[in-house]
Formats: sequence, structure tokens, C-alpha cells
Amino acid sequence: MPRRHRPGPQPAATRTIPPQDEPYNIIPVHNLLADHPSLRFPEVRAAASALRAVGDLRIPPHAQWHPAMDLLDWLALLFCFQHDNVKNQREHLVLHLANSQMRLSPPPENVDILDAGVLRAFRRKLLRNYTNWCSYLGKKSNVWISKSSRSNSDHRRELLYVGLYLLIWGESANLRFMPECICYIFHQMTTELNRILEDYIDENTGQPVMPSLSGENAFLHRVVKPIYETVKAEVESSRNGTAPHTAWRNYDDLNEYFWSRRCFKKLKWPIDVGSNFFVTSSKSKHVGKTGFVEQRSFWNLYRSFDRLWVLLFLFLQAAIIVAWEERGYPWQALTSNDVRVKLLTVFITWSLMRFLQAILDIGMQYSRVSRETLVLGFRMVLKAVVAAGWIMIFAVCYARIWSQRNHDRRWSDEAGKRVSFFLLVAGVYVLPEVLALALFVLPWIRNFIEETNWRIFYLLTWWFQSRNFVGRGLREGLVDNVKYTLFWVLVLASKFAFSYFLQIKPMVKPTKQLLDLGHVDYEWPGGSINLAVGLLWLPVVLIYLMDIQIWYSIYSSFVGAAVGLLQHLGEIRNMQQLKLRFQFFASAMQFNLMPEEQLLDFRATFKSKFNDAVHRLKLRYGFGQPYKKLESDQVEARRFALIWNEIINIFREEDIISDAEVELLELPENCWNIRVIRWPCFLLCNELLLALSQAKELVDAPDKWLWHKIGKNEYRRCAVIEAYDSIKHMMLEILDARSEEHSILTVLFHEIDHFVEIEKFTKNFKMTALPQIHMKLIKLIEIMTKPKKDEIQLVNTLQALYEIAVRDFFKDQRTIEQLREDGLAPRDPAAMAGLLFEKAVKLPDPSDEKFYRQVRRLHTILTSRDSMQNIPINLEARRRIAFFSNSLFMNIPHAPQVEKMMAFSVLTPYYNEEVLYSKEQIRTENEDGISILYYLQTIYHDEWKNFMERMRRGGMVKDDEIWTTKMRDLRLWASYRGQTLSRTVRGMMYYYRALKMLSFLDSASEMDIKEGTRELGSLGRDAGLDGSVSNRPPSSRGLGRESSSLGLLFRGHEKGASLMKFTYVVACQIYGAQKDKKDPHAEEILYLMKHNEALRVAYVDEILIGRDEKEYYSVLVKYDQQLQKEVEIYRVQLPGPLKLGEGKPENQNHALIFTRGDAVQTIDMNQDNYFEEALKMRNLLEEYKNYYGIRKPTILGVREHIFTGSVSSLAWFMSAQETSFVTLGQRVLANPLKIRMHYGHPDVFDRFWFLTRGGISKASRVINISEDIFAGFNCTLRGGNVSHHEYIQVGKGRDVGLNQISMFEAKVASGNGEQVLSRDVYRLGHRLDFFRMLSFFYTTVGFFFNTMMVVLTVYAFLWGRLYLALSGLENAAMANSSNNNKALGAILNQQFVIQLGLFTALPMIVENSLEHGFLQAIWDFLTMQLQLSSVFYTFSMGTRTHFFGRTVLHGGAKYRATGRGFVVQHKSFAENYRLYARSHFIKAIELGLILTVYASHSPVAKGTFVYIAMTISSWFLVTSWIMAPFVFNPSGFDWLKTVDDFDEFMNWIWYRGGVFAKAEQSWERWWYEEQDHLRTTGLWGKLLEIVLDLRFFFFQYGIVYQLGISDRSTSIVVYLLSWIYIFVAFGIYLVISYARDKYGAKEHIYFRLVQFLVIIFGILGIIALLEFTSFELIDIFTSLLAFIPTGWGLVSIAQVLRPFLQSTRLWDSVVYVARLYDILFGILVMAPVAFLSWMPGFQSMQTRILFNEAFSRGLRIFQIVTGKKAND
Repeated sequence: MPRRHRPGPQPAATRTIPPQDEPYNIIPVHNLLADHPSLRFPEVRAAASALRAVGDLRIPPHAQWHPAMDLLDWLALLFCFQHDNVKNQREHLVLHLANSQMRLSPPPENVDILDAGVLRAFRRKLLRNYTNWCSYLGKKSNVWISKSSRSNSDHRRELLYVGLYLLIWGESANLRFMPECICYIFHQMTTELNRILEDYIDENTGQPVMPSLSGENAFLHRVVKPIYETVKAEVESSRNGTAPHTAWRNYDDLNEYFWSRRCFKKLKWPIDVGSNFFVTSSKSKHVGKTGFVEQRSFWNLYRSFDRLWVLLFLFLQAAIIVAWEERGYPWQALTSNDVRVKLLTVFITWSLMRFLQAILDIGMQYSRVSRETLVLGFRMVLKAVVAAGWIMIFAVCYARIWSQRNHDRRWSDEAGKRVSFFLLVAGVYVLPEVLALALFVLPWIRNFIEETNWRIFYLLTWWFQSRNFVGRGLREGLVDNVKYTLFWVLVLASKFAFSYFLQIKPMVKPTKQLLDLGHVDYEWPGGSINLAVGLLWLPVVLIYLMDIQIWYSIYSSFVGAAVGLLQHLGEIRNMQQLKLRFQFFASAMQFNLMPEEQLLDFRATFKSKFNDAVHRLKLRYGFGQPYKKLESDQVEARRFALIWNEIINIFREEDIISDAEVELLELPENCWNIRVIRWPCFLLCNELLLALSQAKELVDAPDKWLWHKIGKNEYRRCAVIEAYDSIKHMMLEILDARSEEHSILTVLFHEIDHFVEIEKFTKNFKMTALPQIHMKLIKLIEIMTKPKKDEIQLVNTLQALYEIAVRDFFKDQRTIEQLREDGLAPRDPAAMAGLLFEKAVKLPDPSDEKFYRQVRRLHTILTSRDSMQNIPINLEARRRIAFFSNSLFMNIPHAPQVEKMMAFSVLTPYYNEEVLYSKEQIRTENEDGISILYYLQTIYHDEWKNFMERMRRGGMVKDDEIWTTKMRDLRLWASYRGQTLSRTVRGMMYYYRALKMLSFLDSASEMDIKEGTRELGSLGRDAGLDGSVSNRPPSSRGLGRESSSLGLLFRGHEKGASLMKFTYVVACQIYGAQKDKKDPHAEEILYLMKHNEALRVAYVDEILIGRDEKEYYSVLVKYDQQLQKEVEIYRVQLPGPLKLGEGKPENQNHALIFTRGDAVQTIDMNQDNYFEEALKMRNLLEEYKNYYGIRKPTILGVREHIFTGSVSSLAWFMSAQETSFVTLGQRVLANPLKIRMHYGHPDVFDRFWFLTRGGISKASRVINISEDIFAGFNCTLRGGNVSHHEYIQVGKGRDVGLNQISMFEAKVASGNGEQVLSRDVYRLGHRLDFFRMLSFFYTTVGFFFNTMMVVLTVYAFLWGRLYLALSGLENAAMANSSNNNKALGAILNQQFVIQLGLFTALPMIVENSLEHGFLQAIWDFLTMQLQLSSVFYTFSMGTRTHFFGRTVLHGGAKYRATGRGFVVQHKSFAENYRLYARSHFIKAIELGLILTVYASHSPVAKGTFVYIAMTISSWFLVTSWIMAPFVFNPSGFDWLKTVDDFDEFMNWIWYRGGVFAKAEQSWERWWYEEQDHLRTTGLWGKLLEIVLDLRFFFFQYGIVYQLGISDRSTSIVVYLLSWIYIFVAFGIYLVISYARDKYGAKEHIYFRLVQFLVIIFGILGIIALLEFTSFELIDIFTSLLAFIPTGWGLVSIAQVLRPFLQSTRLWDSVVYVARLYDILFGILVMAPVAFLSWMPGFQSMQTRILFNEAFSRGLRIFQIVTGKKAND
């Protein structure tokens, strides 16, 4: 879209020194004297001054040089980089070097100088991929650093190399996806750099050498742009991703061109634009695909995982051979020589499969062979020839064995010799496998051979695998090897035992019986027993091929649970368990979250690790003295209180707890001279009353015994002491210090203290008086806490208390005189006459919040009777507290100080989703009268109450003000409960808050913390609970990140440290365009920047220059708090439009240059974070230092919590399935299987590792549609390591409506379909060892393939049964024996198990019981079943199957925007039909038709029970696929809506529409869109589609012979004659349509006449048939079952042949017939829905099923859905 004109950046020559106030990103590197908190770190100044050490470098001749310029400026002048790129990389480099130096332990002697070790380590890490690449190509690296001397010039040289690499990377734009291309550019530029540094003289000019680039931004225009333009041209030739992958080069192809030395010969330097590399694929003389050709075919699954299929087929063959003997156990059959020799045929099969692999390689990869890659072609052909040779050798040897055996008629010695010879040949054949096995046992040797670039190794491995730069040295260590080998040996042993005894063996007898059937009366011509046997075996073989998935599911569940138990997951599940552990909680927090005082020479020795483990045990189980008691003056307790209270305050800010709950949960600061730690009230509840009852029971017990009983419980001991100390302080506080009453009470308390001290309390005081005192105290406090305080009552209560104390409490009664003497009665007798305390009471001012807060706490301790198990009430708050407290008892790395932690960034790609709900959005009602706000108020009822309470505290008087003065708060409240950008930003900015707080605690002295707790306590409620100081504008409170009351304690440096360690970049791709259009999204993004200091926004700016030309820039902006406006920090020009590949990875890639730190966390737009989890981030980053196996991790996997589970039952199913995958599933993948990849977010990437290896995702069109997972593939292939950590979690939203979920599943399944074709999957399938390859297959593409196999099994089973029934074979078999059903049983058992959704259920139950307890897990599972979760899971199985299969065959994968709104809206029937007709409805109708025909024609099905047992699971599948979209559709069975839906559906079907009609409006448009995949598919795809469509003709073939009219004839003529029916029907259609076109408009009577004649002739025809043939009336209905599928088959084939038919007249008829079919299908689907809608009660039942979870939380969902709002 056109953009404003803007002057471009200034040319390099005219640039002046930057002004001191130039906007900067994080630190003002250009002005080291600025007043900025980060500049107080000497390390920052050291890094900046190291860059300025230009020294004696030769200045480029035509450049303006200023003394302030540094090494990066010098490189920029030399190689013509952009000014802003230099600025960006300068800060990047300074920040990274400073952070690395801060982490040095011990710190260097001179902190003002950049440490050489830091620089060297960084250079090695950054350039490791480059040095590997040089070594691989046999080129000498251009990084010239002498290993011995460490001179200053070396130091400068290292900075130049590092700076040059970062400058190239920072300006490479889309080329960043091509890491080896960047290596090539870097290699050539360092050649020039070295020549300049070594003062070479140019031979041509005699002058010192100059670089070959010159002119403004020459690097961009002359290096980046030519390669970028090639990428762009290739993408254009892909026709928006619809062209086959073979026809164009994607990012990977272009990058892999640089994996061979030809790039140096062809491309040269400066880059030769005439090279054939730059010729696009559509022209001749171009460079073809490099490295791999992505061919669309299911054979890819065989090619990539051939070892798996070899194993499965060889075992199947061997098992059948052994089982055929029908002996009890396999080893009994093996005693026979015949069987043993037959088993040798597996070698023939194996060699055949090798040959198939070689042929597939040639068929799919032939286009890679060119003049430059002839060796490759030679190798492929040779492999095929050798494989064919082995087949011949084995076949001949095997034939010779049997010829000898038959000749001798026994197993003679000669035959034995031939067997031995065969075995010898086989031994030679398996030699490479034996070698591979040896290397598997010794993984380090294998790694060494693969990673070492010696030519000898290359020659040795040439035959087995083509040479690749990636995928080398992927073996794991021996320990990991053993672990995952054991796992898979167990799985495979179970699977093969099950397959042999329960699948293959039961099939042998029925098979033999079928084969032994003598004469069979076939119902039709050409029946075959062999075909029947094949059809009987087909479902068994299909299940045999896929059931490893089930065994994997079972074993991984239990292994995952065991690993989880060892990690101490789920030990604290609820508040009760937290209560038990809370005393050790402070120690655990201190131990894990607070850095230790590390000694200078601290090393992780064995001793320190052992002490660590002992320490953790003590913490976890409360052993040892230090963890028993926590007294209140300890600094540890105060630190704990600060953190705990901050967490509770943030809960209050988020409205998940109320004000009252804050008082119950917080740890109040120490005041009133209380001697013990003041535990949160919820721990002390009921404890005082229990202590009183103990005192009453043990009336005469000595002090020691009573105190021993009370002190057994820590909380009870503290409650008693705190209550006593508080009462003492409060009573004295409310009396005038000068009054006599004050001194009387002082004496009384002194006496009590004295007797307690000498342990004579029970001897001198009556315990029975305590309950009275307790009652009066409660009354006293209640009077004090009332808004209007009644002083007379107060005085009376005090008087009564005094009376009880002096009269009833003392054991020895004292006279009034004695009391006066002891100072316990007034001196003046007159005072006794009136009321004591009358003049002495002096209550503190009502505004003294601190005093009254303590009084309320005392009241809670005195009165609370129930144990507060349900505090906090909010389930989310409870879950978060439980998870956080549990995680602190898990094994977490020690936290370093904030200054010493690794720096990290968070990156979120954003396009145009919701930022903040607007007033209209939350108020607008849908057709059912439901607004978003009403929906949220109902779902989050308690949170809404808490929000209103917070608003009232913030000055809101009337509730209506929520729509005026508090509007912004309301919008934020709603947005924080949706899946919006503001929710994500709030969550991620908790990192910044947490770091500031931890930074304060790191450096705070004991006094600071003591003062801090005091100060915060005195603040009390003045600052509002969320801590925001009252004079700030009300709107800023909600998001203001300084709102933490802790902020008042910070001393300035916290901000500097936190900014250096954390940045948050949101890549708002079209923010510039949104600003131009005054889009409200832009204002909201600005609002987020304004309120979040560490937030940066990166976007792509388009600027018009001239008429048609545009320039594109990557821009970074922030909000400047001083200037109070948005400022632009960097503007880096791009070579062209950003989006060449998939949008999201391109967006991430352009913003990646603005991230900082050692790690980057990728966060999606639908995620959330929690403050208490953010506290653990610095612990998590320490994991990069630990080895997991033989490598350190490069991706840290983080657990997710799905926060959308409570919205509806569907959302609950989805979140349960997802939760089991992101927790248990990934836990097993990481340990023991060592194959966890990256599945989306919120994983943390090792930033420098990834930025030099292609970035954090891949972006090629279509093939990388699931862009995230390719980051994991790339990481594994390039030798990275992925770990998984469950002590920290990040929130994630999921889709909540069926249509959204289906679109999401379609996207994932299509993405997996594309992965099947990709080079990454092929390489991993071949380069991983056998067992890791199995793990990889069954957890990525294999899962989808096996889901498809389940559906195919149902198809195969039903079609097979149909064939047996209609052909008459079933009759014959039944007559012969009853054993046929045994075979059926074998098939059915398994099919039923699968469909119960064992896949999804077991991991969910196991994970649930681990984290929430076994009974809860079982209850949840049963509830899910009642809410029809099986229907949902079966339905989503259909979605996956359809889209996975279609993508692999035809392509057509595309990004589907699912929309992340709330779903309470009824979806119309037409919309559901459009979405599910092709993927579910038609398939279900087909299966239903088979089941119906089978029921009516099978002798087996005559027995109702047998029929039900055989087909129940198939009927369940049919019902699920048809009914799920209506069961899970709000108001799905509302009669009025159903009627409206049907009308709308018919309007949609018949709407003609113009050219611009959308699929939503016109059936025809939708019909054409549904065939899009057939237009882009290849020839094989079309042929396969036609072959699959031929199945519909089988109905006609089978049923015609069952009709009465066929007169039991089995002649082929009957079938041929039946086609007359089709032609007659078509003829009638032609006559009527001709009549309609001719007479329909003007001469309508003729049209009616034609219709009348057709009907008459039809009736006459039927009468004639009845009269003259064996025709029966029932034949009319039976024949419909035959001919309707035939018509559909014809229409389906016509769609494939559309290119030939569209121009003919026939096409209109095809369209018309297709429309009629869609009407028929629509009616078939609508019928059961209409029936259930008409039946009373179904609507309310459906609502309960859909929203049951919400019901149990006290919801009024029924009102929500029907719109009967309460009139409030």
C-alpha cells in the first residue's frame, strides 16, 4: 500500500558525530558520560573503550574520520555497511561483551579493560559454524589469530572478525535463513580484511589493497541484493506455493549450494551476477535443486524411514512362516528344517526392499544430477544395480537349496552345504549392519568418523550416505544410548509378542479354511478366493503396521510418570500439602532463588554437589535443625516475606484474589514486638482454638508438658505466642499511657510473663478461665473493628475482662487490698465505685490502617474455626501457588546474582491480532444477546467481584463509573482474560519486574531489608494494594509496571542491571501501516510501550520513492519517558519486501537483529506469564552450563500451562490433550529418548548458536508451514541438544470452539504432510541411530500417519466384509465352519481398542494422576467420557487423517487463521457443512452406506448380536463424524435455529453469485475452492485420486446381482445392462434441463408437459418391468444404494479431469449433478440433527454437555446461550 515519502538515511561521508541526546536502545554507547544506570558498570565502559582502540589502522582514503569513531565505524567505511546497522551491532556487541565479563568468576584483576578470554570465547562461539564450514570444504579459515601470542593487535583483530560477522548478519535480511551463504560472504570479506590488515599491495595499481565494494550502502546493493533477488524470483516461480516443490529452489536449496566448493568457482568475489546460480528455475542453464528434491508422494515415508519398514515387513514374513505350522509356540515350529529354510526368504525380501529404496532414490532425486554432480548419479545407479544383483544371488542360492532337497527327498548333507553357503552369502550381506551395530555400541567412534573431514573417512562412507554438511555426529553418549535402547527393546518385544499371538496366529486357521473351500457359488462373475483372503488379512496387516504407536503410548506414559516422580512433580498439589511444607518454604526459596555468597574460586566439585544434594533432601523432608524454625528477625525470613508478599500483591493486581484474601495470605512485617515469625493467617486458622482445648483438657498438667503438646505443631506454637503478644500490645495501645489502668495492665502482663518464664503458669492460673477471656477478647475486637465504635460497650468489655482476670483467672484468690498492693487495682477506692477504663480509653485514629490491619489479623487468629483449605477461592490462584511452591522443592540450578546471570530477550511475532478489546467489542451483543463482558463476568465470576472491589478502593463511587472514568481498567480486565497482545506483554514484562526485585535483594544489606519490610508495612493501604501511589492517574494503575510497592525501595541500580539483562521485542510487522491508517491497534501498541519500559517494537516500514518504487526498512522504536513520545532507534534498509516465505518466520527473522543477550525466548501472541515463574528465569538460564548427555543444551524446553481449559468442555478436552503432550510427552522425548524437538513455544534458544545456523525457524513457502518444528530439526541435525525443564511454566491459550480447533488440527496435519516431503525429516530418518529414529518417527510424522492408518483400517475392514457378503463367499464359509468369526474377532478386538481413543486417554490419565492424584484423574476421565470426549477425539482423528493424507498426495497446505475469540455463538449448518463436508460428512455417509448394505446382504449380520459386535465401533465413528459439529455447537439442537439453518443452507446451495461471490455466499464458488488441490497436484496424484474413486463403482457391481430383476444370473451382461439405468437417468436430466432452458421462462405450460410426460413414461416403464421381468418393487430402493455411489464416483472423476472437461458442454451437467449430491448429503446430515432438535430435552442436555465444567463452577451458562439475561 502506498506510504508517505520520507528522506532516506544520510550518505556515509556526510555523517557527523552523533549528538549526545541521540535516542538509544538500552545503553547510550555513543555517550559514556550520560547519566544512565547501566553505565555505572565498569564492564560496559571496558567493552566500549576496547572497540575504540583503532590504533594504527589504515583509514580508508575517501572517508571522513572522526576521533570518536571505533572499529565498527572503520569496518563500515571499508565495506560500506549502513549507519544504523553499525549503531545496532555496536550496542549488541558492547552489551554482550559487558554481560559476559560481568559473569566471570573470579572477576578479572582489572575490570576497566576488556578481558581477552571473554572475547576469545565469544569469537569461538560466534564463528564455530564458519570454521566447521571451512573444514568441511577443505578451505583454510580466514580467521588469523596466533595461538601463542596474545598481543593487542590480536585483541583488535578478534574484535574486527566478530564485528564484521555481526555487521554482515545484521544487514543480510532474508539471507539470515541461509547460514552457509553468510559464511561464504564472511569468508570472502575476511580475505580482503586480512589483506588490508597485513598491508598487502595491489599488483595492478601499486597502491595498498582496497576492498572491492565501494559506494553508499554497497554491501546491501552489491552483495545482499543479488542473492535476495534470486530468492525472490524463485518464490515468484513457485506461483504462491502452488507449483510443485521440484520446480523451484527454496531457501534450503540456495543455502546448500554453498555446501560444495563449486560456489567459489562459480560465484567468485566480488559476486559474479552472471553466474548460473542467479538464473531462476523457470529458465534453462539454471542451477537445479541442491541437496534434496521434495517430491510429493507417500513413498517418502518409506524412503525416509526404510529401516523401520524393513524391520516390520521382515518380522511379518517370518511370523507368518512360523505361524503357518500351527504349533503352540514359535520355537516349537522352528524344530522343523523346512521352516528354518523358508525363513531364509527374509533375505530375498530384504534385498527387494533395498532395491525398491534404490529405485525410489533414482525416481525422486534424478533432477539433482547435472554436469557438476555426475558422481551422485553414478552412485544412485550403482546402488540399484548392486541391489538387483543381491536379489538374483539370494534367489538363485535359495532355489538351489530346494532343488537339492527335492532331488534327495530329504535334508541331505549336500542340501545342508547349500544352506551353509546361503548363510555365508547372507553373512556378507549383513556385514555393514554388524559394523553399524558395533559403532552404535561405541557412539564416540561413529561421531569422530562423521565429524572429522578426512578424505579417507569420506571414501569409506561414500557408499552408505551422501556427504552433507549437516547431520554428522548425531550419536548420543553411552548412558543415553542404553536408556533409550532399553525403552525401545521393551516396546518392540511387547509389540511383536502381541502381533504374533493375537494378530497373526489366529488368522492362519481361517485363512487355510478359506483356501480349502472347494466349490463356491459366486453371486457375480469373476469371484476369487485369493482376493477374499487378501481382504481378510488387509486390516490385520494395517493394524500390525501401526500398533507400535499404541505400545509407544503405553510405555511412554509410564516412563513419563516415573521420570516425573523422580523430578518431584506434583508433590504439593493443594493448599493442605502447602501448609505442611510452608515452614521449609522460606529456606527453599532462599536456597533456590537467592544467590549464594560464592567464593572467588568456586567450582562445582564433587563435594559441593554432594552437599547440595544433602541440603535439598533436608529441605524436602524437613530434616535437621536449621529447617525447623524460622524466627522473625532472621534476614532469610524477611527476604522470603518480601518475595511472598510481592507475589500475593500481584495476584491481587490480577484480581484472582480479594482484599480479604490478601490479608489471609500475606506475611505481615514484624511489629507490636511479636517474638515469632508471623505466618500467613491461612496457616494459623483454628490453631489457637485447638491450643485452648488442649489447655482445657490438660488442666493440671505442668507447664512443660502443656507447652510440649502445643509446641509440637509449629503453627500452633506461633499462633499462641502471636495472639498473646498482640493482645498485650493492643490492650496497652488503646489505653492512655499516663492512666492508672495502663499501669495495672502492665503489671498484670508482667506477672503472666514472669510465671511463664519460671514455668509455673498452670500452677498459678486457672486454665478453665481461658475460654471466657477468649470470648470477651473477641467481643472487644469486634467493637473496635466496627466503623462506628461504641465507647461505652468498649469500656464495659474491658471492665468485664479485668474482672475475669483478677477474680477468676488467678488460682489463689486475692483480696482488694492485696490487688492494690500488687498494683492490680486502682489506689483510689473511689475509682472502684465507677467503671474502670472509663476515662483511660484512647483509640487510635480510624485512619491508622496499620493498627487496624493488625487488629483484624488478631481477630482472624482468635475466631477462625474451619481450616481454610479453600483459601484462595480462585482455582487458578491455588494452582499457581501450588505449582510455584512445589517447583522450589525440585532440582533447580542455583541462581546467580542478577549482575552475573545470562542476559536474554523475549521475541513475539504479531501481525494484526487483538491488542486490547475496545469498548464496543466488550459491549456489543451477539445474536443471542451475549456480550464478551457478560460472558467473562459469568465465567470469571469471582475475578469480576475482585476487580470491582479494587476499583472501589481506587476511588470509584458508583458502579456506572466503570464505563467512564474506569473504562481503560475495564478494557484491560477483559483483555487479560482473552488471547490478546496486552495479556502477553503484561506476562512477559513480569520478567523485568522480577529482575528488578531480585537485583534489589541481591545487593540489599540486612538493614535495607529490615527497613524495607518496615516501610512497606507502614505503607499499608495508603498506596492501594496494588501499590500504585495514589496521585498517579487512575488509568495507569492497571498496567503501570512500577506499580509494585517494592519499587519505592529501589535505589536506582536495579533498573540498570535489569535493562542490561532483559529486552522484550514485539515484531509488529505492519505497525507502520497501522500508524498511517490511524488504526486503533497502533494507539494500543503505543500505550503498551508507554507503560512498559523494557518493551521495544520492531516493524517493517515501506516508503514510496518515485512512482512505483518502494524502499523497505526494518525499524525499531521505543517510548522515551523523558520526551514523552515514541522515538525511532534504528532503521536498517532491507533489499526488498520482507515476506518471501511463510509470514511468521520472516517476521521473527527481521526482528531478531534487535534482540540482545545469550538466549532468546520465543513467545507466541496467545501466551501469558506469571510473576512467580519469572523469578526462576535466571535459574533456568544456568542450565546452559550443564551437560545433558554429551552436549550442553542449545534449546531449553519449557513446560506450558493451557489456560483456556475452563471455558467449555471442548476447550477442556483440547487442553487436557495438549497438557499431556507438553508435559508428559515432551518429558519422555527429552529423557530418556533424547529426541525432543521444538514444538512452538515457549522454548528458550541459545541465541548465538542459532543466529549463526539459520535462525529460530525456517521460512520456505509451504514446505515449512509448521515453521517452529523445523528449528528443532535444524538444531538436532547441526549437533544441538534440546532439554526439557518442568520447574518453570508459561501460560498458553488454545482454540476453544470446534471450528477453531479443527482449523488448528488441519494446519498441524497439513504441516506434518509437508514435513514428510522435507529434507530435514529424510536426513534425520537416515542419520539418527535406529532407536532414536523410531522415537523421531512415532512422535512426529508417524503419529499422523498412524492416525490415518486407523481410519484406513476401518475402511479396509468394512470394504472387505462387503466383498465377502456380496460375492457369496461368506455364505460358503458359514456353511463350511464357524471359525470365520475367530478371524473377525482378531481384527475386531484391536479395532475397538484403538477407537476408544487409547492414544489420547492413557497419557492424560497418567499425567493427571501424577499432578492431581489418581482418584481425581479417574474422576476427570469419567467426566470427560460423559461429556462425549470420545466423540470429539474420534472427530479430530478424522480431521488429521483427511488433511495429512490430502497434503502428502496433492499439497495445498496453507496457514489457517483460527481466530482466538470466545465461542458462545451458534455456527450455522451451512458453515459447518462447508468446513466438514469433504473431510467428515461424505466419508461417514460412505461408511454408513457400506454398513447398511452389509446389514441387508450378509448372512453373518442376520444375528443381531454378531452384527452389533462387529460394527459398533464403525457405527460410533460414523455417528461421531456426522454429529460432533452439532453436539459441540452452542444451541446445536434448538428447533427454531435448525429450521433457520436449513433455509440458509438451501439458499446457499442455489445462490448463483457473480464472479466476486465468496465461498460463504455461493455453493459453486465453494465447490471450486474444494477442488483447488486437484489443480496443483501432479500426474501421480491425479491417477491415485481416480483409482480411489473407482471404489464407488463397486456398490453397483455388487448390488446389481442381488436385485430381483437379475434373476440370480451371474453373467457379466447383467452389470453392463445396469449402466442403462445411469444413461436413462442422465437422459431424463438432459431432457428436463433442455425443456427448462427453452420453455421455463416464457412457455411454462410446455415445461410442465415435458415433466408430466417424463413421469408417465417412468411409471409405464416400471409397470412393464414388473410385468415382463423378475423386477420387484423393493428393487427400486435397493438399486438406489447401487446407483447413487456410481453417480458420485463419476462426479469425483470428472473433478479430476476438469482441465479436459471444463471447456465442453458436459461440465455444466457435472456441476448440476454435484449440486444435487450436496443437497442430498446435506439432507442426510440434517435429518438426525432435526430429529434431535424436535425431541424435547435434548437442547438442555447438549448445553450441559458443552458447558459442564462451567456448571460446576456455579455458572449461568444456560442464560448465556439462550440470552435470557438477568435484568441487572
